[in-house]
Amino acid sequence: MMRNKKSKSYHQCIGGRGKSLYHLRETGRYKSKYLVILIIGLLFVANLSPLLCIGVGVNAQEAEEVQKIGETQEVEKEKKPEKENLVDKLYEYIETKKSQIKSLKEQTEIYEKNIEIKKTEALTLKNQIDILNSRLAKTELDIKTLKVQIEEVNLEIQNINLQIQEKSWLIQKQKKSLAEFMRLIHRREEKTPLELLILNKTFSEFFDELQYLKRVQEDLCRLLLRLKNLKQELEVKHITLENKKQELESFKQDLEDEKVKLQEERANKEFLTKETRLSELKFQNLLYELRKEQEQTNIEIVNIEKQIRAKLKWQQKMGQMGDVFFEWPVPYQGITAYFHDPDYIFRHIFEHPAIDLRTLRNGVPTMGMSVRAAESGYVAKAKDAGLGYSYVMIIHNNGFSTVYGHLSRIDVEEDTYVTKGQVIGLSGGTPGTPGAGRLTTGPHLHFEIRLNGIPVNPLEYLPPL
Repeated sequence: MMRNKKSKSYHQCIGGRGKSLYHLRETGRYKSKYLVILIIGLLFVANLSPLLCIGVGVNAQEAEEVQKIGETQEVEKEKKPEKENLVDKLYEYIETKKSQIKSLKEQTEIYEKNIEIKKTEALTLKNQIDILNSRLAKTELDIKTLKVQIEEVNLEIQNINLQIQEKSWLIQKQKKSLAEFMRLIHRREEKTPLELLILNKTFSEFFDELQYLKRVQEDLCRLLLRLKNLKQELEVKHITLENKKQELESFKQDLEDEKVKLQEERANKEFLTKETRLSELKFQNLLYELRKEQEQTNIEIVNIEKQIRAKLKWQQKMGQMGDVFFEWPVPYQGITAYFHDPDYIFRHIFEHPAIDLRTLRNGVPTMGMSVRAAESGYVAKAKDAGLGYSYVMIIHNNGFSTVYGHLSRIDVEEDTYVTKGQVIGLSGGTPGTPGAGRLTTGPHLHFEIRLNGIPVNPLEYLPPL
C-alpha cells in the first residue's frame, strides 16, 4: 500500500507541470532508469542550437498562433492583388508601344535609304525637291516615334511606381509577420533547457517540441530572407525609376529639337521653291550665283587675314594676345548643320566650312541673340552688307581666326581689339532680313574656326558639352 502511494507520488513529480528537479531530489524516490533518461535528454538538448533551447512544451494557443502566421504567408504567396491586374495591362500597353516604335523606325529607314540614293544622282531641281520631301517625311516620322517613346516611358514609370507600391506593401506584411514570431519567441525564452525536458510527459512529446521549435526557426529564417530580398528589389526599382525619368527628359528634349528641325526643313524647301519657282533653268542659275558668291566671300576672308597678320607681325602685337582657348559664341541649343555636313542643303554648291548654331528663345528659332567673341583678338573685318551676308572676322594668336556670319547687327569696329566674351553683334539668318544673305533658310549663327586660313571643325576646339 505504501509502495503504491510512493509510486503515485513519484509519477506526479515526474509528469506534473511546474515541478522542479530540486523537489525531485527532496523525495529521494526516483529510480536509476529515470536518471539515465534525464542525463541522455540533457546531453541531447545541449547539442542543439541556442534558438531551439528557448522554449517549453507546445500548448494549443501557441500552436494556433504559429499556424496562423504560416497560413498568412501562404495566402500572401497565392494572393494576387488587384494592382497586379493593372500591372499586367500596363505590360500589354508597353508591348503595343514597342511594336509601334519598331514599325515607325522601319519606315524611317526606308526614307533614309531613299535620301542616300538621291544624293548619288544628278544635281537637278527635281532631285533636290525629292530629297527635301524625304527629309521632311523622315523628320515627321522621327517626331511620331519620339512621341510614342515618351508614351512608352510614361507607361513604364507608371508600372514601376505600381511595383514599388506592391513591394512596399509586401515589406509591411513581412514586418508584421516577423513581429508575431518575435512576440511568440519572447513569451517562451525564459524557460531553461532542463525545463524543456522535464515539462514534457514523454520523449515523444519532447521530440515533437524540438521539431516545433526547429520549424519556428526555419520559418523565421525564410521570413528574414524574403524581407531582405524585397528590400533589395525595392532599391533596384527606385534606381530603375530614376533612370526612366532621365530617359523621359532626354526624349522630350529630342522631341523639341526635332520640331525645330522640321521647321528648318520646311524653310529649306520653301527657299528652294521660291528661288527657282520650280524651274530647272532658274535652279541651275541659282546654283551658279550662290557658288560664285560663296567663293568671293572665302577669297575675301583669306586675303584680309593675310594682310592683317602681316600688319600685326610688323607691329609685334601678335605675341600680346596670349594662348587660345575658345568658348561658345552663343549658348548651346543645338546644331542645325555640322562641319562638312553631308545633309547640308547647299552642299552641292560648297562644303559647309562651319557649324550653324541654333538661336532659340523659349524653344522658338529667333534673331537678335547676343553673339560673343569666342576668344580675345583683333577685329580684322566687320562687314555690314545690308540684306546681304554680314559677318565679323577676328584674328587670334597661334594662327587661329574666327568668323561669325549672318549677323543682323554688328557692334564692333575694324582695327580694334576685343576680349573673350565681349558682345560683337546680334544673330540673324531669317531670309530677307539684315545680314542674312541668300545662303540661309532660318535664324542661326554661322560660326567658323580657321587655322592658318583654312577652315577646321569647330567642335574639335570648343569646350565639350
